[in-house]
Amino acid sequence: MFKGIDHLVIAVNDLDQAANDYRRLGFTVVPGGKHPVGSHNALVAFEDGSYLEIIAFYREAIDHRWWDPLQKGERLLDYCMQTDDLAGDTRKLRDCGVVINDPVPWSRTRPDGYELKWMLSLAAGSHRGVAPFLIQDTTPREERIPRQWKHANGAMGIGTLTIAVGELSKIDHWYQTVMGRQPQPVADGALEAEGLCFSVGRHQIEFMMPATPESPLAQWMNRYGPSPYAATLRAMRSEPLLFDQKLLHGADLSFGM
Repeated sequence: MFKGIDHLVIAVNDLDQAANDYRRLGFTVVPGGKHPVGSHNALVAFEDGSYLEIIAFYREAIDHRWWDPLQKGERLLDYCMQTDDLAGDTRKLRDCGVVINDPVPWSRTRPDGYELKWMLSLAAGSHRGVAPFLIQDTTPREERIPRQWKHANGAMGIGTLTIAVGELSKIDHWYQTVMGRQPQPVADGALEAEGLCFSVGRHQIEFMMPATPESPLAQWMNRYGPSPYAATLRAMRSEPLLFDQKLLHGADLSFGM
């Protein structure tokens, strides 16, 4: 069963610049290291065990799943789910019609030389970013996630991930099969959209479908296709904090109330 969001993926062009910009926004940003597939990252860890992965490429990597999407612009473009049964949940998603690969080994070398290892099941094709990719650690998970999770802006964790989609019935089937429970119907007047909300551990995932052609989600999908649109963060704040959008590198992040 899914246990919660492991992390959100924010793809950027220049890792150092993006890391510095997120620090200016009040986040504690920790260098993550290099993947042998051509990417490197910086991480924003939260008290709830989830994190933001800010990722870029240190060399050309045209076969990487995030290389082509990044060419359309920096943004939040994927999400990873924790599972207590990687093989089983991979099989369930595939049986439901999700295009998802069998688990494969991945790794990252931290700046201190420690090699992290894990297994990933990657949703592919048009399902990338709509269905999650799944992770199971080989080395201890606490080594993969930074222990520095206190932030000057008060961020404590991921609240809600909003994903723009063009239909709901298949996604409803995917999540009900894995989670074993029904979602809540939701509507958003500002987005001119309606959809389904699933509670997954401490997190919420909203799959939102445009209700009108003028919906911002319709414009988003015309440019990027069905994919993550925005995320709210939880924080110990009595009032909302508006981020400087120029420093977010295309990721629509905000603090939820």
